[in-house]
Amino acid sequence: MLFTATRRQLLLLAIAALAFPMANATTINQLIIGTGSVTGVYYPAGGAICRLINKNQPQRTIRCSVQATEGSIANLQALQAQNINLAVVQSDAQLAALKGIEEFASTGPNSALRSLFSLYAEPLTIVARQDAGINSLSDLPGKRIDIGNPGSGDRSTMELLMRAEGWKADTFAQLGGLKGAERAQALCDNQFDAFIYVVGHPSGTIKEASGNCDINLVPVMDDAVKQLLKQHPEYTTAMIPGRLYRGVDDDIPSFGVVATVVTTESLPEPVAYAIVKAVFDNFEQFKRLHPAFSSLDKKRMTEQGLTAPLHPGALRYFKENGLIK
Repeated sequence: MLFTATRRQLLLLAIAALAFPMANATTINQLIIGTGSVTGVYYPAGGAICRLINKNQPQRTIRCSVQATEGSIANLQALQAQNINLAVVQSDAQLAALKGIEEFASTGPNSALRSLFSLYAEPLTIVARQDAGINSLSDLPGKRIDIGNPGSGDRSTMELLMRAEGWKADTFAQLGGLKGAERAQALCDNQFDAFIYVVGHPSGTIKEASGNCDINLVPVMDDAVKQLLKQHPEYTTAMIPGRLYRGVDDDIPSFGVVATVVTTESLPEPVAYAIVKAVFDNFEQFKRLHPAFSSLDKKRMTEQGLTAPLHPGALRYFKENGLIK
């Protein structure tokens, strides 16, 4: 019996409907990727991934769209609740969700979490007004600091640093919880002396801050941080390049995480394979879609920061293309 183009399209639509059981009929064949603040790097990263998925899907049966969110923790919670299909998350948050620890202690381990690939390093970045007198970690106590909104990887990473340094909430004059898009204006309006951002560089938020007021980036490296890195292999040393932001000429040492793209085991293998193929088969184009992608390396993207097991669809693509033996 002949398998016509019409029947083939119907079958693909049926597969899509099973793969993405969203809340209503209008989103039944939508692939939704949770990202972060629209001024961060996660949002354009998700857009770049969707652009390649949509462009490299001849049948157009599944459309990828980007959703702005509160960040890594919120994305992982949404994945577990099956409200989104994909997410860009920090590697430390990925590990916490997999093990059911820290912010995920109440919900327990998410054994269904699966990795697709990693992206770029994200240093913990402390952006201070130049007139605040913050030039090292030891200058932070007693200052007004925004540590990021609840549900963000910024806050969870800063809370880890606070524990390592022996700082508590009352160590600071004020602790804020603004969203990424709000922090630059608040800093320049003198609502805070510094804000925390775990982000790939260059960052639109930090460019906004440096364009509107005089800033400096604070080195995030001391004995407590070195000990933290020994205890938490999901973190790594990182360097923020100089000359990306007005008034910041020197490279700034820090530590950070890796941005990763994750899903769950419920995503069908052919769909996961198609997602990875869309990115890796068009790798040079992908690298040009955002400055943070410029130094990406295919091999590192198959292993760096991926604490959750690889999705079978991703694993199949990597093996077929010699990226994993």
